[in-house]
Amino acid sequence: MTELLFESASQLAARIRRRELGSRELLELYLGQVEKHNPALNAIVTLDAERAHARAAQADAAAARGAWWGPLHGLPITIKDTFETAGLRTTSGYPALAEHVPVTNADVVERCLTAGAVVFGKTNTPLLAGDWQSYNPVFGTTNNPWDPTRTPGGSSGGSAAALAAGMTVLEIGSDIAGSIRVPAHWCGVYGHKPTHGIVPVRGHIPGPPGCLATPDLSVAGPLARSAADLDLLLGVVAGPTTERAVGWSLALPPRRHASLREFRVAAWLDDRDFPVDTEVRQALERAVEALRREGVRVDDAARPALALPDAVRVYEALLWPILLAGYPPEVLEHLAAHAAAQPNDPSPLGRMARHGSSRHREWITANEFREQIRARLAAFFREYDVLLMPVNQVPAIRHDHAEPMVARVIEVNGQSVPYYDLMGWISLASLSHHPATSAPVGCTKEGLPVGVQIVGPYLEDRTCIGFAAMMAAVFQERGLVSSLRY
Repeated sequence: MTELLFESASQLAARIRRRELGSRELLELYLGQVEKHNPALNAIVTLDAERAHARAAQADAAAARGAWWGPLHGLPITIKDTFETAGLRTTSGYPALAEHVPVTNADVVERCLTAGAVVFGKTNTPLLAGDWQSYNPVFGTTNNPWDPTRTPGGSSGGSAAALAAGMTVLEIGSDIAGSIRVPAHWCGVYGHKPTHGIVPVRGHIPGPPGCLATPDLSVAGPLARSAADLDLLLGVVAGPTTERAVGWSLALPPRRHASLREFRVAAWLDDRDFPVDTEVRQALERAVEALRREGVRVDDAARPALALPDAVRVYEALLWPILLAGYPPEVLEHLAAHAAAQPNDPSPLGRMARHGSSRHREWITANEFREQIRARLAAFFREYDVLLMPVNQVPAIRHDHAEPMVARVIEVNGQSVPYYDLMGWISLASLSHHPATSAPVGCTKEGLPVGVQIVGPYLEDRTCIGFAAMMAAVFQERGLVSSLRY
């Protein structure tokens, strides 16, 4: 029966609909897996077994009557601990919210419930979702299922770890700086950063509870164990909020092509300014060669008309004011003083200080640069259907909680580079509001998973996800990817 835990959500939903499997039966399997493996991983930090049992019983009773709630009917899922969930503690790892129990659901949570899901727990995240490692003062550290000495990533690290270890079937993550894509890459699962604005983020912490504004760059999106499941969950959560649905609706176009060989693929797998670790690059290159053997046209010289450092520069100019908006005045004053004293400091601290203390007129300039980049990407995607890129330079890193974060480093090909270089490869899709899917493509010699980032045209999320699904069929046939069996 444990094999059921690693089936896709689509497969399990079909089993429930055929009455081969009950929601209560499936929930018990997941709770058993949590009891067995979560103590070592610390991925699921709050359980709601009693209410989940009651809802699963209701789902089974409805199924017996032939009444179906929606595409997620009876599926037990978990939710990242940044999304408010009515009646269930939601903390974002922040001590001041350690006992925060919302009375309403975040929009994405409500949509999952309306579609029939059974929410049974919350998954760990860094403090206020602000790191590529998932640890916080409330719940401690989450470990990577492939190697517990390493992080699963962040900020949706608990989400990806729970999926990889077979402790949940679907997850909702959030992403402003790779927080869906990085954990998917480091845990060997699938994650999708949607086009900005198509999935509501209302009810996400941060901002503070009750915040209604949609931040620039920030998105909510699915994590899963298959590309088909990404599409399933995106179909549930995407669409306008109720008040906006009065005037507009969302109709995402289908994927551009029905077969893999029809795709025009560009591959940008390394960069002088953000060099990629050799083992990660080799895994990506093996994936590209496997595509070519299938007859796919892959152009590894094609590039959008931009340099990656320019994208990162504009991205940081837009990102830091968002991330620092809630910081105490004394911290902001310190950063402003640093920026004034060292206006050309190229270090991560210098860039944070400069962009975090920028004026609105400087944001307007950065936004115009962003629009220029978006225009170049639009031209690029008239010639190509998808752009393959690394998610970041390295496989899952060892736990490193050294403070201050700006002083941390990672090792790439034996060289130390700033920790904040991890935002280099994810910056383009976030900056430009384009969709990007992270999909597993192989492993390093140590057996650590490697994912590829599939960036697609604006609003063509299903082109990214569809390509990932067709690519997965080839890679599984060739034995390039493997899954954990906890």
